Amino acid sequence: MLGAPTGRHAHPTAAFDPEPMRGIMRAGEKAESRLTGRRVSCVVSGEAAMVKPVERRAFLRRAAEAMGLAAAPAIVRSSSLGAEGQAPPSDQIALGVIGYGGRCTVVLDHFMEFADLRCLALADCQAARRRAGKARVDARYANTDCVDYNDFRALLDRQDIEAVLIATGDRWHTPAAILAAQAGKDVYSEKPISITIAEGRALVETMARYRRVYQAGHQRRSVDSYRFQAEVVRRGLLGKLHTIVCQQWEGPTVRLEAPRPVPPGFDYDMWLGPAPWHPYTNARVSGWNYFWDTGGGPIIGMGCHYTDIAQWALDRDDTGPVAYEGEATFDPTAFSETPVTADIRCTYADGIQIVLRSSGTFEARHIRFVGSAGWVQVDDQTNVVTAEPSDLLRLRAIAARSWAHTGDHARNFLDCVKSRARTICHPEAAHRATTICHAANLCIRLGRPLKWDPKTECFLGDDEANRRRSRVLREPWTL
Repeated sequence: MLGAPTGRHAHPTAAFDPEPMRGIMRAGEKAESRLTGRRVSCVVSGEAAMVKPVERRAFLRRAAEAMGLAAAPAIVRSSSLGAEGQAPPSDQIALGVIGYGGRCTVVLDHFMEFADLRCLALADCQAARRRAGKARVDARYANTDCVDYNDFRALLDRQDIEAVLIATGDRWHTPAAILAAQAGKDVYSEKPISITIAEGRALVETMARYRRVYQAGHQRRSVDSYRFQAEVVRRGLLGKLHTIVCQQWEGPTVRLEAPRPVPPGFDYDMWLGPAPWHPYTNARVSGWNYFWDTGGGPIIGMGCHYTDIAQWALDRDDTGPVAYEGEATFDPTAFSETPVTADIRCTYADGIQIVLRSSGTFEARHIRFVGSAGWVQVDDQTNVVTAEPSDLLRLRAIAARSWAHTGDHARNFLDCVKSRARTICHPEAAHRATTICHAANLCIRLGRPLKWDPKTECFLGDDEANRRRSRVLREPWTL
């Protein structure tokens, strides 16, 4: 049966509505959660109707102090004191992983580099991936302690886990993050943070309501080359900025396959989750990013990284463009649905334009800011920064790390888990950057220009576009 986690970290909740905050409970209300289907017996009270979990690290410190006062001298393992390159347990953040695929292997390795983090559990609906993930974590810690789960809700039930890394496909990013927040966990989620505009807004409101730390995996904010690029823009060194070119690659096509039985060890129903049901084919599973029910193609898969840098450089993390127009080509013979090529202009109220372009090779991807006095570009494949005039590059400190190194971004998240400060890519910023890509995709799917109001988050004079800001989730899943 569908159910949100129970136990110490479980929070009573009402169902979330795409209209901001409409479904949030008020202090003193009783509620039945549509996520759990179970009656919540407690009464919500206090500011923001939130139950605050006991801080695990503070508890461990107090317990250690009490034991030190009461106990006689004893032999203590050096690792318990933080020796051997380890942080003591009282200072370690306990992490759970939701979704273990190719991207997760890289990000998780960077998380596990830090002595003040311990990965305790991992969930994936494919048995082979679960085994691979557990083996990787156990090898890192030289033990067999990592617990693996088919259903990530069992992981969220654990009271000892404080934070989660979500590295599923796009369809799960928002629902898993909301369930994690309701279970009292902080969240680091891979991008894009949502599969619809309404999901993104629900995520922002949920993280604020439960006061959870959230980091979106737009790690380029933590990479030297992109930080330099943003600083050049902010200092006005390009003159009057007018264009930001975001170059993605040409979208691949997926060919039709006949349905076949689900492979053993694969919980296909859990894999689909809130997405509409389709007969199993390996093409749909391996190429999920190129079907509208589960992904959005390069325009959002890569584009949200670049729109995030654009918004950040412009200091517009709380707003976005107001007009969208563009063209795209589709392969009518393909099984997949997302475009092969696209060129979409996303224009701010002051005339600055983001050009989301999907064409060419994967290796040619880049972002270029263009102004009246010059331009600056970061090549994503090589991390090479070029500029005109070239003298701009003298201002840059030399650094070797590229976008592929997520360690600094993970470090920012872990520091914020401890301090409760806002992360460098907080929910509102990530939502606004992702909304640009959602609106761009809607523009080419509908085949017409769109006007957007960033304040109300509504399309102007287009009922069909507004309906597509959200979608019905497959039962029994809800937001």
